[in-house]
Amino acid sequence: MLSEVEKWTGRDGERFLKDVGIEKGWYVLDFGCGKGRYAIPLAKVVGNKGKVFAFDKDEYSLDEVRMLAKESRLNNIELVKGDTELPLENNIVDAVLCYDMIHYMGDRNLIYSEVYRVLKSGGLFSLYPKHYKKDYPLMELSLLDLEDIIKEVEKAKFVLKGKLDRRCLHDGSYNDCVVLNFSPLEKRSN
Repeated sequence: MLSEVEKWTGRDGERFLKDVGIEKGWYVLDFGCGKGRYAIPLAKVVGNKGKVFAFDKDEYSLDEVRMLAKESRLNNIELVKGDTELPLENNIVDAVLCYDMIHYMGDRNLIYSEVYRVLKSGGLFSLYPKHYKKDYPLMELSLLDLEDIIKEVEKAKFVLKGKLDRRCLHDGSYNDCVVLNFSPLEKRSN
């Protein structure tokens, strides 16, 4: 019998990410990728002409992503180690996922600024803000509700495009989640 992680990385994650709006051929940044539970299905969705930048500060997690990518025969994942500043060019990615990680950050505006910088004009910023006021378990975002988080992101030069209520993977098991999709406000050409 397959574990929930195996079901997720095998098929459910791909369906979820397509519902989010990820498309074949895209360059996608998985900001705070952890053990790759989104990076692996992302690589499958974007295909060989696309690319996934799996970004995390933890070398152990990146090693796990490397191993899973090799086992899955995925050659379109580039591992990127760092904390908040992204060693990527401006306007390089079609989408950025920040799933279950902003609650770890002290100054979330640094993240939003980096996301805005690397995201192409018209790109997708998909945010899964776990641990907010009406979510379980309560943690660092417990004083904020979804509307507060939306306002915070919109102040950082983004506009909300939609919300998705879906089942997704969180810490190895399925969970009810709300994903917020944003687009950057119009960017000027460099």
